Amino acid sequence: MKGHDPIPDHSTRELIKSRERRSLLMFGITLGLMIAGVVVSVFLAACFGRMNIPDAAVFQVILSRLGPYQASDLDPSWMVVVFDIRLSRICLSALVGLALAVAGAAFQGILRNPLADPFTIGVSTGAAFGASAAIFIGLGADQVFGLGLLPLAALGGALAALFTVVALARVEGRLRRDTMVLAGIVVSTFLSALISLLKALDEESVSSIVFWVMGSFQGRGWIHVAFALPYTLVGLALVLAYARELDLLSLGDTQAGQLGVDVNRVRMRILLGASLLTAAAVSVSGVIGFVGLVVPHLVRMTIGAEHRPLLILSGLLGMMALIWSDVIARVVLPGGEELPVGVVTALLGGPFFCMLLKGKKEAVSLD
Repeated sequence: MKGHDPIPDHSTRELIKSRERRSLLMFGITLGLMIAGVVVSVFLAACFGRMNIPDAAVFQVILSRLGPYQASDLDPSWMVVVFDIRLSRICLSALVGLALAVAGAAFQGILRNPLADPFTIGVSTGAAFGASAAIFIGLGADQVFGLGLLPLAALGGALAALFTVVALARVEGRLRRDTMVLAGIVVSTFLSALISLLKALDEESVSSIVFWVMGSFQGRGWIHVAFALPYTLVGLALVLAYARELDLLSLGDTQAGQLGVDVNRVRMRILLGASLLTAAAVSVSGVIGFVGLVVPHLVRMTIGAEHRPLLILSGLLGMMALIWSDVIARVVLPGGEELPVGVVTALLGGPFFCMLLKGKKEAVSLD
């Protein structure tokens, strides 16, 4: 009949089912390997640090604190260093890596822009400005219930930046993708200028502001994990709940609308979820770049562009990437000093992303 798509014959349906089974098998294998990689990374990363602790003792400490195993002959200082200092920092870096990678994949899907990441909409810069403002007015050392005010100020700055971008991006009541990118660039540039102004007005706060903007896990602990975890879980639930809609939005707003997607409502909810993930991450770690940009590309090259597996695997790979970036930041300098982890991710991620772009250009030239 005219006007109707042809019904696939039996062989075509079997071919489609076979491809779906292979895709599901590939996803299952990759998922299992990445989960194992995260677990192994957590244990191995705990072996690195300034204090020389035997690897076997590190594993005994972790097992004794997390499981039924009891080790009575361990040095009490080892218990404190491994569990309270190293493991808390590793868990926080894994949580931040998960949040940034999933947020990056979501932003790339919403904006249909492979270069989008948590910085594109100005949320990261908003968090950095919130923390910088708190340092400038002297609240950097203040605490509420044992938690410093900097994470709270950063979270507030990130959400304020998000609402500003959304307000600027609305055209005739609709949230437009291209306008959102421009609004994010404008807000991010303006807030970066304000951060520079704060540094110029108060030279004593320059080092603290710069250290925050460069990103680090130094001095962080379990209380920061507890602070960021609820926001990360809510943001992750929002993004994953609309993974199918993200696939449809990649076809374009018109096509997604014809397939039953409420484009404005869905885009706003995914945007809120991804921004919550970014805000939670930046509020406890400072600004860490390239994780949300590079990690989704690596996963997309492996398993394709379907968003549900892309989001899940990006989160796991982001966890491993930031765990080991933080290990490098802790041990690379011989004198015991520590690099900001944002510097490490930039040094590793920048050249790697350039290689990805070069590979794509060469592939296009061969077509």
